[in-house]
This record gives sequence, C-alpha cells and structure tokens, in this order.
Amino acid sequence: MKSHVRVAVIGGGVVGCSVLYHLTKLGWKDVVLIERSELTSGSTWHAAGGFHTLNADTNMAALQGYTIQLYRELEEISGQSCGLHHVGGVTLATTPERMDYLKAERAKHRYMGLNTEIVGPEEIAELSPITNTDGVIGALYDPLDGHLDPSGTTHAYARAARQQGAEIYLRNPVHDLKPRADGGWDVVTKDGTITAEHVVNAAGLWAREVGAMAGVFLPLHPMEHQYLVTGDIPEVYERETELPHVMDPTGESYLRQEGRGLVIGIYEQACEPWAVDGTSWDFGHELLPDKLDRIAEPLEYAYKRYPVLEKAGIKQVTNGPFTFAPDGNPLVGPVQGLRNFWSACAVMAGFSQGGGVGLTLAEWMIEGEPSRDVFAMDVARFGDFCTRAYTRIKVTENYQRRFAVSYPNEELPAGRPLDTTPAYSLWQKHNPVFGQGYGLEHVNYFAPQGETAFETPTFRRSNAFDTVAAECRAVRTAVGINEIHNFGKYIVSGPGAEAWLDRIMAGRMPAVGRMSLMPMLSPKGRIIGDFTLSRISEETYQVTASYGAQAYHMRWFEMQLPRDGSVVLENVSLDRIGFQIAGPKSRELLSRVTRSDVSNASFPFMSARAMEVGLSDAYVQRVTYTGDLGFEIYVPVRQQQALYETLMAAGMDLGLRPFGMRAMMSLRLEKSFGSWLREFKPDYMPAETGLDRFVSYNKPVDFIGKAAALKEKAEGPARRLCTFVVDAGDADVWGDEPIWIGENVVGFVTSGGYAHYSERSVAIGFLPVSLVEEGVSVQIEILGDLRDARMIAEPLFDPKAERMRG
Repeated sequence: MKSHVRVAVIGGGVVGCSVLYHLTKLGWKDVVLIERSELTSGSTWHAAGGFHTLNADTNMAALQGYTIQLYRELEEISGQSCGLHHVGGVTLATTPERMDYLKAERAKHRYMGLNTEIVGPEEIAELSPITNTDGVIGALYDPLDGHLDPSGTTHAYARAARQQGAEIYLRNPVHDLKPRADGGWDVVTKDGTITAEHVVNAAGLWAREVGAMAGVFLPLHPMEHQYLVTGDIPEVYERETELPHVMDPTGESYLRQEGRGLVIGIYEQACEPWAVDGTSWDFGHELLPDKLDRIAEPLEYAYKRYPVLEKAGIKQVTNGPFTFAPDGNPLVGPVQGLRNFWSACAVMAGFSQGGGVGLTLAEWMIEGEPSRDVFAMDVARFGDFCTRAYTRIKVTENYQRRFAVSYPNEELPAGRPLDTTPAYSLWQKHNPVFGQGYGLEHVNYFAPQGETAFETPTFRRSNAFDTVAAECRAVRTAVGINEIHNFGKYIVSGPGAEAWLDRIMAGRMPAVGRMSLMPMLSPKGRIIGDFTLSRISEETYQVTASYGAQAYHMRWFEMQLPRDGSVVLENVSLDRIGFQIAGPKSRELLSRVTRSDVSNASFPFMSARAMEVGLSDAYVQRVTYTGDLGFEIYVPVRQQQALYETLMAAGMDLGLRPFGMRAMMSLRLEKSFGSWLREFKPDYMPAETGLDRFVSYNKPVDFIGKAAALKEKAEGPARRLCTFVVDAGDADVWGDEPIWIGENVVGFVTSGGYAHYSERSVAIGFLPVSLVEEGVSVQIEILGDLRDARMIAEPLFDPKAERMRG
C-alpha cells in the first residue's frame, strides 16, 4: 500500500470506480481506491441495473446520456463485459398533465441531440405487447434506455482504472480522516495511514459516516427499495427480441425483462427511511427483510397493467437500501469549508449517472472546473439550513415522488416552513401563497381574500394568473412592496477588500456611495456569479446575489481569500433584510419616511447610502429588479417589522400593495433582465449573454477569467441572448424549449413567461449570431405545439430606462 498519493477515493461501488477511472483517463495516475470490503459491497451489488436519460435538468440528462454511451468504450478498454441490454424504454402517460410533461421533455431533447419520441397506444402495444394500454394516452420512447450487469460494469471501471495506473485496496476500512496544514489529508485505514493531497467521499451507504470523519454533515439518507424477479413467462422468452423497459408512473412502478422473466420495481408511498441513526460498518452483502405488504397496492395495479404477471410466480424479492439527496440528484464537488475534500455520493441512479459523476469530478479536480453547469448536482446547492430531520423528510418526499410529474410552478410541502423572517407572520393577513428556496420561505403571490392560498401545479397558466397581473399593475401604476430577504448578502471589509474584489469580480469597482453590476467569472471565463456591489465606505462593501447560491459563492470566496487577514468576509443573508419598494410612487413613499433627500439629483440611480427610515438606521440602494423606479431598504433583522409598519402606514393613500416573486419575475421579463441559473450560469460567457457591458476588459487588474473573456470578445460569440414576444395560447414558456426556423432547431429558450403589464407572452433564449435581427420570425415549441414568435430589440417597458433612472 502506498504511503503518499495524489487522490484517495473512499468507496468501491460503481461511483467510486467511475471517479477512479476518470481521474486516470484525464491524466492523474497516482490515485488509489480504498474499499472496506469487496467492490460492489454497498448498494451496487443489489441494484436493478437500469439506465435512462430522462431528467428534468438538461445538463443532468446530457451527463446521463454520456454515461450510457460510455459503456461500449469501457468494455473495449477493460475487456470486461458490462452486460449491456440497449432495449429502449417507454414512460407511460395516463393523464393530460403527464402528457404535457412528456411533451416538454421531448422538446428539450430536440436541441440536446437525444432522439426520443412521443408514441401513441398502438405503438406502445407494438413495442411492449405485454403492456395493457387501457387508459394510456401516450408515452415517451427513448431508444437509449436499457439495463446492464451491475457487478460487471463496476469491475469494468475498476479494471480500466488499474490499466491506467490506479491501485485498489480491498478489505481495508477507513477509520479516520485527519486534515493536514498543507491542505492534504491523512487517511487512517486498517492497514495503515495514507497521506493524500485530495480525498473523494464515494462511500455510498457510508457517506454520512465518512463525511462525519471530516467534520461535515452531508444531506443524504438511505431508503429501502424493493423489486421482484418473476419466474419464466412464455410471452417473454418466446419473443425474438428483448422487451423494452416500461415506466408506469401512475402505478409507481418500472418493469424490464430479466432472462426468461421480468423484474418489476416499486416506488411506493408507504416507504421507509433506513438506518436513521447511521449505517453499520458491518452491513454489506446483506438484504433487508421482504415487506411486500408495503407495496401491495401498487403491485395489484401492476398486475392489471401487465396481465402476464398473473401467470408468473415470484422467484426473488430484493429489498435493499439506496441513498438519496433531498431532491434526488447526486451530491458532487468540493465541500465548502474543507480543503481538497470532495463529494461523490447520493447517486441513487448509479448506472444512469455514475459515468457523468466521475467525469464531472475528475474535470473539477484536474482542470479546476467542470466542462458544463452542474449546479443541479453540486453539493453546494444545499447549505447549513439542511438539518438531519429536514433531509430525512425531504428524501422521503422525493422517494414518494419518484414518478410524479414535476411541474415548473409547484411548491412541495414537506419540511416547511423551515427558515422564515419576521415578515412571514406579517404577510399572513394578506392571504399569502408561499414558496421556498434554499430552505427559506418567500411569498409567490397573495391570493384574493376568501380564496384558498394554493397555486394549482400546471405547465399552463395557473389560477394565480389574474392575481399576479393585478400585483404587476400595482407596481407599474402606483407602488408595490416586496421582501428582499431572498438575496444572498455579504459584507466584505478590510484594507485588502478593494483589491480582492477587483480581482475576483470582472466589473469596475464603484466609488463610495455608488453601486456596480458585477459579473464573476471562472478561470475559463464562464459566469459563476451575477452580483450587485455597493461601496459603503473606503474599506467596506455590500455584495448581493442569488440567495440559493450562498454555499456555492461562499465556497468560491473562501478558496480565493488571502491568508494574511486583510479581507474579512461575512455572510449576512438573514441578518440584513428588509423590503424593496417599486413603482412611480416609490420615491414619494420613501420621502415620507426619511429625513434624507431622495430626489433624483441627490440620490440618482445606482446610488447607495445609509439613512434613517422610520425608526431604523437603514442602508438604501437605488435599484430594483422590477426595472422600475425603486429602492431596496436594508435593516437589521430585528427591525424588519418596524420597517414594515412604517412603510405600510405611509403608503396607504399611495395605493401601496404587496407583491410576490411571481410578479417580480413577470416584471423583469418586460425589461429583458436575466436571471441566475437561467440566463446567467457556468454554461455561458459574458459576450453571448450581454453581461459583457458590465465587464471592465481594460482595467489593469488581471481579474479571474480575464484572458478567456478577452478571447471571447476578440473572436465574437457564436450565439446571443435575445428576447421574443410569443403568440402563445394558454401556456407560456418556462425554459429549455427549442426554437425553430423552418424544419431546423436553431436555438433554445432560457426562461420566460407572461409579462402582465405589457400583456405579452415573452421568451428569452439563444440564437446563432447570424440569425440575430430585430423582427426575425421563429417558432417556439410549447408542449408539443409550434408557436409563432418574433424577436424584439428593445424592452417592452420603459425602453429608454427613463423611469428607472429618473
């Protein structure tokens, strides 16, 4: 056993072996894998072995496609069979809502290059004659779906990694992890201590325990999962070709051929978290006791969907644990607060996602960043709000919803409310409909008094449509009030603050009392932050961005902080909150509650200053995401209620009305304002998104990503973000819809919706530069229908920004 290595991967399941293989493939050879028992000794050995590309996140779907296409290459390199069965798969729809979902997924696949198709009941019957299509409207067919041999595939990764220089140490449990001053780790094992520059936690069922050795809690939990293997069935083994997979979401089941019989698995509502207090180190090749009573109802439904099951005996019942994160996606990447400690766990669909996870982590470790936006599986999408109880409850909900339709406007109920502000109780008298992001409650809209405070989940316009329209009109014609708690907020101070911010941000540093819009770029020039930076004093700044990106941004900040103590960084996201007021009467409202001069001459657009507001010493910024005249007013959290009372009393005769996030996102569309993780994310660069106007290319500082940004500017982008008005029906775009010209998909939508005040359906999306021309006609596919759309060059509201700046 080596005493010093570059990387120690802990865990010998399919994910750990994939990480090991990809590290060697990308050039790091001094890597080892440490396994407590034998390879596949956790969840891998008893997995059903299915794989598929369907995922709500397009980059996750692409990585799943990469994983599936990797297996042939892996077989050739290793000489080890993966036992591949590329049989295709159909996902059934028995409701119009499910059909909308499948049509939306099919539309995404068009620009991703995935060759899925919508099929009808007759085609389903041809593909899978054993499937009873009664009540089935249609299905999504994916030719890439299939299954494999879990053990053979894991050993293929391991053999290929060994051939490329890696070593694997079996029957050698890790007892402790000790951080070193140089950023490395002492990995204490049964057979001795290995000093590693990097440690990867790919421990699967034991990932919580390995994380605890490093002093961190990882939000994942194991769940029991059961599948059945039948005896021989003539309708199966007498076929010339293998049956495709069939996913029946209504019945909470999946089915595939296994030799001369079938495998049927159930994601039941009466599910059970496993090993709540931790996974025993002695657990491994055991299975859990059968609990068929738990799946009796969905199993009965399955016998109706697949009548041949009535003729077959049950040959085997498998009940084994798998780990899940609260949203069902993996936890991958560097763990905030630790140096060189990496996560590759909670990969519940290991044979769909394991290759993509391995590739992503290897790129991140070796090249400094992944080749695409992987926030959907970044471990930093969860923060310290994620308690053990919250994790367990959300994991249970996710398991129960494994086959549920994912509506773009749906707010899931489990684990709520968790984090709230003082305004949470203040809003109650306004009949709020709350959403949640990053554990924090926020108002989506205020339902009319007497109506149920619930938004119907849908792909189409919801019951909130008219109410959100009224909130938008209140902002544009009078004044609206909205909470500003859901920004990530940081105070950066110290003698080195200016130089540090100037290096990590790509924009121009503001003077005291002024603000700047600041892109933050990765070394490769990709957008990793969209910030507003205000200078409070010579050495103190307030930095604001997306609330849900706190751990993501704090991780990056901490990696870049100088070690000489010249910069002090504080996350004040829930300590410094307040309200924004926006609309033509917002200045009048603010003037009533402050002694300061807030006229345009004294307090122009993009100014920021401390002032008295009511009883509070507030910090006020002359900016608003609504694109209107407006102000953000920040106070200490303990004074939020006082600020609310002050503003509401002073604004009553001005028509002051609360508005929620649904209205905010509608209003920003009228200004063609981009949104984090939609228009601005690590897949994109400044010039193609329009953020280049905020990049200070000529500033003398060699800011992070400068060389790549200059290269993009010199060469010119291949595509650009554009805004379109759409001839929509009862459904607007949400994001990821393909953009057509003639018979060709030429671009895709990043986000959109209905701009209520302008009464236009709006889409923002990418087109090739050669096609960007005001008025160009395109079609956008919405739920399977091609809708005419036209590119516009100016915002729908206040195109000259006269009101916003006036």
